[in-house]
Amino acid sequence: MNTMIAVISTGGKQYVVKEGEELKVEKLEAEQGAQVSFEVMLVAEEDGSKVEIGSPFLDKKVTAEVMEQGRARKVSVVKFKPKVRYKKRVGHRQAYTKVKINKIG
Repeated sequence: MNTMIAVISTGGKQYVVKEGEELKVEKLEAEQGAQVSFEVMLVAEEDGSKVEIGSPFLDKKVTAEVMEQGRARKVSVVKFKPKVRYKKRVGHRQAYTKVKINKIG
């Protein structure tokens, strides 16, 4: 039996997911252990034998469980202009939500 894959859309990005997979997405307003659902753009068998494409979304949902809320490692940004005594340092930590895909469709 082939496993199903889906393309979901969340946080302005698209992700290819399978059941049982864990991934980090843009921060979602949900508590740890809560169930969330995503809009589905494409559902297919892993070998490509059966494909459904939405325009832009299908009437199916992908459900997932929130595993944790966190922040990524710090990214340092340095701006520098020579000969004008200009230097600026900024740090940024992107917030994320780690989810586990439970069911496709």
